[in-house]
Amino acid sequence: MTQKRIMKSAGLAALFLAATVLTAAPSAPQNLPGAGKKVLIVWGGWDGHEPKQCVDIFAPWLKEQGFDVEIANTLDAYNDGAKLKGLNLIIQIVTMSTITGDQEKNLEEAVKSGVSLAGWHGGMADSFRNNTEYEFMVGGAWAAHPGGVIDYDVDVTNHTDPITKGLTGFHMKSEQYYMLVDPNVEVLATTTFSGKAASWTTGAVMPVVWKKMYGQGRIFYTSLGHVSGDFKVPQALEIVKRGLLWAARVPGTGNDPQSTNPYKSLLK
Repeated sequence: MTQKRIMKSAGLAALFLAATVLTAAPSAPQNLPGAGKKVLIVWGGWDGHEPKQCVDIFAPWLKEQGFDVEIANTLDAYNDGAKLKGLNLIIQIVTMSTITGDQEKNLEEAVKSGVSLAGWHGGMADSFRNNTEYEFMVGGAWAAHPGGVIDYDVDVTNHTDPITKGLTGFHMKSEQYYMLVDPNVEVLATTTFSGKAASWTTGAVMPVVWKKMYGQGRIFYTSLGHVSGDFKVPQALEIVKRGLLWAARVPGTGNDPQSTNPYKSLLK
């Protein structure tokens, strides 16, 4: 084979290889919604809430969206305050645990500085029962779930917010959380208690999905998600996915919250 033919063949081979690489390459990371954003998932606490199983649902999905995801199964992840302030979003799935003073301060200061916090059910609203500033940050705390695992309905109350837009009311068979809620949250979905398990709660309308601010950080919370199987309900899964994108400040996922204070109507 002449030198000219050899060079031509090598050139064609190189072009073929380049074309193959381009075809096989995934979408450019910068085109993904989470590109350039760092997420820390912290899980642990009571195993009954299946924290690891929930991580296995959302961590792969977040990575598919282009997020840089770090996973920790210890609250020691909150020991480095400077590192926390370099994140975009913290997702916490920790129930009935104890947090040190420094860990709590580092977490709260990071959120105040602009890092967002998101979570669900007891993994966020029943994490540290002795820490009132933490509860102030979340915007609510678990109080009871009358009847345990029961059938109940969720009503979407905000049909324009990107987190709930296009979604209709849906049914759950899970724990219906009765909560102590900050009135200065923007409520996106609610549930109404029948009173069957606790007659004094009859007709009580309770927030199920909300968003709020804590300093410069966004807070997303839903009381759905007692166990990982709850996310087999399509609406429950979609609300959390959209809530995480909103908390991470992905463009097009919604603005900062507006309070839906239910007591304003009582003013004369």
